[in-house]
Amino acid sequence: MITLGGKTFALDDPVVWGALAALVLAILLVLVLRAVGRSARAMNPVLRDMDWIARRVEALSDGQERLAGGLAHVSEAQTQSQHAMLQLMENRLAEVSARMGETLHGSATRTARSLGELQQRLETIDRAQAKIEKLSGDVLSLQDILSNKQTRGAFGEIQLHDIVQKALPPDSYTMQATLSNGRRADCLIHLPKPPGPIAVDSKFPLEAYEALRNATTAQAQTEAARAFRTAVRAHLRAIAERYILEGETADGALMFLPSEAVYAELHANFADLVREGFALKVWIVSPTTCMAVLNTMRAVLKDARMREQAGAIRRELSLLHADVERLGTRVENLGRHFGQAARDVEEIRISADKAQRRARRLDAFDFEELAPDALPPTGLPRG
Repeated sequence: MITLGGKTFALDDPVVWGALAALVLAILLVLVLRAVGRSARAMNPVLRDMDWIARRVEALSDGQERLAGGLAHVSEAQTQSQHAMLQLMENRLAEVSARMGETLHGSATRTARSLGELQQRLETIDRAQAKIEKLSGDVLSLQDILSNKQTRGAFGEIQLHDIVQKALPPDSYTMQATLSNGRRADCLIHLPKPPGPIAVDSKFPLEAYEALRNATTAQAQTEAARAFRTAVRAHLRAIAERYILEGETADGALMFLPSEAVYAELHANFADLVREGFALKVWIVSPTTCMAVLNTMRAVLKDARMREQAGAIRRELSLLHADVERLGTRVENLGRHFGQAARDVEEIRISADKAQRRARRLDAFDFEELAPDALPPTGLPRG
């Protein structure tokens, strides 16, 4: 039971239920309306936000469209750039390949030329090596020659003969000349007196020089120097005794050393031996200095021969003077003959002129008497 306004209503009454239901609906409707009002007031900012969001979405859509167009343009530009880059790279690659090909071809050509030159140089080296080997054999042969005194002497004589042959005329020297004392000089140079013939003898103190050069201690050097001095002094005295003969040869002689090294050693460290040679009137020469001395002797020979021929030259000059005088006389006679011939030619010309005039008159039938021609000034008959 429900009591409202002093009235009591049964709960099981349909009217009550209907009224209650209407009341509840009214209450709910009020509540809903209130809620809707509140919702409407609450939705206004949301709606504004939704509108702003819609406008932003539309702007974003427009931007996206523009971005899509830009991306398409960028993509197209990128595609074109990639295509141009590929073409450029292909061109550059072709140029590089061509240049590399040319470079490789040039390098191959230069390499081939270098290999050819290298081959030529190797051949030259091979030839030089062969010559060196041959020269080594020749040096060994020369060492064998110089190790023997007789062959060493023959070597010095041959070298001396070669130098003398180049420096002097053949009739101015004699090789292996025998003197009146029975001694035989390696070379005798026929100089006029004074000084007279000069003997040249070849000496080669090789053993003493090699011992001096190979000495390693002070004692060995002293002994080798003593042996070298003894050998050279013996040669100097032998030449002075054998090849300087009064009245037959000059008052001096030459000792020929076929080695410049021995000559240099002698003048550098054994000046006393050189002075001793001067005292004995034996002058030591090497191949170089011997050539200089022989050239001086050649000048002396030339001057002596010119003096010997001075008388013959004067006689020839006298005969030449007589011949010139005769030639002058004959030229004068020939001049007179030429003058007479000129006069004869002039007279012949005059006669020819007269004959031509007479022939022209006869040809013109001019038979009148001609005036007599004057006689020539020489009294010769008229032409």
